[in-house]
Amino acid sequence: MSAVILLLAGLAMMSLGYFIYSKFIAEKIYRLDPDYRTPAHEFEDGVDFVPTNKFVLWGHHFTSVAGAAPIVGPAIAVIWGWAPAFMWVVCGTIFFAGVHDMGAIWASVRNKARSVGSLTGDVVGKRARSIFMIVIFLVLLMVNAVFAVVIAKLMMSFPTAVLPVWGAIGVALIVGQLIYRRILNLVSVSVIGVIALYALIWAGPSMPIQMPAEVAGMSGNAIWIVLLFIYAGVASILPVWMLLQPRDYINGLQLFVGLLILYGAILLLNPTMVAPMFNDAVPAGTPSIIPLLFVTIACGAISGFHGLVASGTTSKQLNRETDARFVGYFGAIGEGCLSLAAILVATAGFASLADWKAMYSAFGQGGVTAFVEGGAYIIHNGLGLPQVTAATLLTVMAALFAGTTMDTGLRLQRYIFQEFGEIYNQPWMQKPLVATLLAVGTCMLLAFGAGADGSGGMIIWPLFGTTNQLLAGLTLLVITVMLVHLRRPMWYTLAPLCFLLVMTVVALLTQLRTFYQQENYFLLFLDIVVLIAAILVAMECAAALKRHRAIAAADDSNAS
Repeated sequence: MSAVILLLAGLAMMSLGYFIYSKFIAEKIYRLDPDYRTPAHEFEDGVDFVPTNKFVLWGHHFTSVAGAAPIVGPAIAVIWGWAPAFMWVVCGTIFFAGVHDMGAIWASVRNKARSVGSLTGDVVGKRARSIFMIVIFLVLLMVNAVFAVVIAKLMMSFPTAVLPVWGAIGVALIVGQLIYRRILNLVSVSVIGVIALYALIWAGPSMPIQMPAEVAGMSGNAIWIVLLFIYAGVASILPVWMLLQPRDYINGLQLFVGLLILYGAILLLNPTMVAPMFNDAVPAGTPSIIPLLFVTIACGAISGFHGLVASGTTSKQLNRETDARFVGYFGAIGEGCLSLAAILVATAGFASLADWKAMYSAFGQGGVTAFVEGGAYIIHNGLGLPQVTAATLLTVMAALFAGTTMDTGLRLQRYIFQEFGEIYNQPWMQKPLVATLLAVGTCMLLAFGAGADGSGGMIIWPLFGTTNQLLAGLTLLVITVMLVHLRRPMWYTLAPLCFLLVMTVVALLTQLRTFYQQENYFLLFLDIVVLIAAILVAMECAAALKRHRAIAAADDSNAS
């Protein structure tokens, strides 16, 4: 089958989702109000609460939620065939992710920009809030610790990407000043920023930067991880307009330019999908497609981490409530487009089926490597760009998105520690610097406590998909209860919520057996903890919905 047909079909379906379905949800279900005074205006402080142009905020939100996951997940999941991955990405983006992301922004904005974990106590109950905060902490710990490893490995493997990855920070700082000092208009700044970023990418192959194998007794990989955590810690306490927003905005533009290059190469080359539509000859040890498909592809279909970003940073910068549709839903569309690209290059970016099978010789293979190599093959043959330059471009895309997610993740973890301080009346924990040090410290403790080279976070990564989807279910629970309380249709959020909870519980049970057979008792213990949390969430979901529906019915009866 031609990859062009799949590309056009995917883009057409997601476009219809944005122009039709998202408009219905925004106007009829969430009822976004352009005159509602958002927390960005109510609590404006120039640091966290900053009213922001919706295009700039879209760039921040989209690149923060994207990271490397929408590349890695789909590029692994195609081992079951390209059709299941394609349908879950497209349908998940339209009916799950967009509704979830826009809803999380709306719920937070309507509650003084509190995080979805914090407002769970008011909407659902204190017990649910405690469960939520544990799950949030685990997800952020996984994301921050693992993405540092991913970026470090990319820079060790592709030294040509080091210059553009770190140079992007300087570009973002300049862009931030140009925008907020009103030196230039947004269009001019955007053009300058993208040109500067691509100039760095072009220069990368001629100026590779290789970290020594060992520095002061630490491996080169470990040094990169330490430097990344130092950077992320500093970035998490700087005003959002200074680095976080402009970095994410420029990276968002860079992604779309990169996608245009990738999609253009596919249109010109018209490669064939060498991978099978449904793979009935998966390698030994590959788990069942159901439910593992729905937790292997999280970002790109639906992801609980999106709810953390939406309610943690995005809601504090929303200029008008109606911007939530563009920022939240269209942000999910952007991530869906990235995942679609990952599916195409991981299945059509190989010369033959034999080459593809060599890459996917076992479950978990592929990922970023398949994306970079497959994408470079398509760009080189479709556009004639040197293969090393194409590989650098795609590596920088993956590394920059992982970096922006890590920036936001550390800031969110700082918020979580500050909220812990508020909940348990610990004023010292509410200080930004202290909370930041705690956030960085816990991540580095995991990274280096379980691995001298800083890769300890990878130990708990197998549970990321299930924990992340449980978090998405919790966020949808909060949104659904709010809709019931407001006497609005709830099925548009309740149906995805039920689906995610069922798939998460079944996936946790499947992994439980795997960890037991592998005698991996640490992951076995964590799996049991997350499984108990999932069951408690289901019980809280049923109880909260029943309670709020009874209250609504009683109010209606009294009114009549």
